[in-house]
Amino acid sequence: MRNFNYYQPTRIRFGWGRVNEIGRVVARIGKRCLLVTVKSFPALQPLFEKIKNLCTEAGVELFHFEGVIPNPTIECINLASEMALKNKIDVVLGVGGGSSIDTAKAVAVGATHEGEAWDYRLGQNRIENKKLLPIIAVPTIAGTGAEVTNMSVLKNANEKIKSALADWSLCPRVSIVDPELTLTVPPYITASAGFDAFCHSFESYLNINASYYIDLIALESIKLVIKHLPIAVDDGSNRKAREALSLGSTLGGLCIANTGTTLPHGIGMAIGGHTTNIMHGESLAIMYPEINRWTWKHAISKYATVGRLFNPELEDESDEVAAEETCNEMDIFLKKIGMWMDFKDKNVPENILKAIGDDTIKLRNYTLHPRVATLEEINNLLKRSYKR
Repeated sequence: MRNFNYYQPTRIRFGWGRVNEIGRVVARIGKRCLLVTVKSFPALQPLFEKIKNLCTEAGVELFHFEGVIPNPTIECINLASEMALKNKIDVVLGVGGGSSIDTAKAVAVGATHEGEAWDYRLGQNRIENKKLLPIIAVPTIAGTGAEVTNMSVLKNANEKIKSALADWSLCPRVSIVDPELTLTVPPYITASAGFDAFCHSFESYLNINASYYIDLIALESIKLVIKHLPIAVDDGSNRKAREALSLGSTLGGLCIANTGTTLPHGIGMAIGGHTTNIMHGESLAIMYPEINRWTWKHAISKYATVGRLFNPELEDESDEVAAEETCNEMDIFLKKIGMWMDFKDKNVPENILKAIGDDTIKLRNYTLHPRVATLEEINNLLKRSYKR
């Protein structure tokens, strides 16, 4: 067994009804709270009102920024940071999907550091822990694992680049993971986010820096998603499936916080920078079929292990046969959850694929993949993913 490090500073409160603890949790950390969410809509408005009431009852003065957008931009984050600064906020509460929690993390930087949050992406400038506002997270979608990660993904729309803030201080102080909050998530969003959770764990498992401990967590997450995501897509009210996916998502977040993602996520980030109509889970679904077939021979044992989780009948096959068949099993899974697609399905112009490839190698994810791609190989993978 190789030496490994593992760290997780977030206090996780997991379980049904745990959101009722939010007032006490916030009050222990601060008294002037910025609630960061998307614009209120019928499915989430009751939750937002409940959180406001619980915080008020606990003696917390709450201010609501409801301008979060998918793939949060610099402009969005700057507006929220200005609101936090103006109202002398001392704790930030992100409630929603990964975009809301990532925005909350970025605000914790933007409201306390010189310049804007974008200036601190991937070590451009140092994030000072003592300055940072404390962060609390409440996910309402099972997928990103942002409730336990040390990163915040943000987008520069003018430069068409997605990048990230990365620092252990960005891990939320407390995260309340309440599966009940995911019961109203529509089937397609459930599928897209759930596949993202699968990819976090799978890529951490494949990562050249993976460890025995990460493998344990990743495989448990993968099992949960394989078994329960199709159920939740078909029946969103299935409590057992929703609970399993919430746990699988959080476990995936623990994996990427300590090990990180690989080539598919690097390409997915670049896709998000150049498009506005592709969710993160969709970008992964577009790329996985081709990347799997390009990769499996370089991680036979691990592909075989995951393939047998998809299809126990592969237990009787050799590792090589099982590993290759895993590519087909993932295709079947994507079709089962309604995520089988290509770039053409999403109306992506073929002429932007080269720019996506160029931006992929600006991030280090691809260097952590079992097979390190050249730019030419990345461009070929993108071309083969344009139309199947």
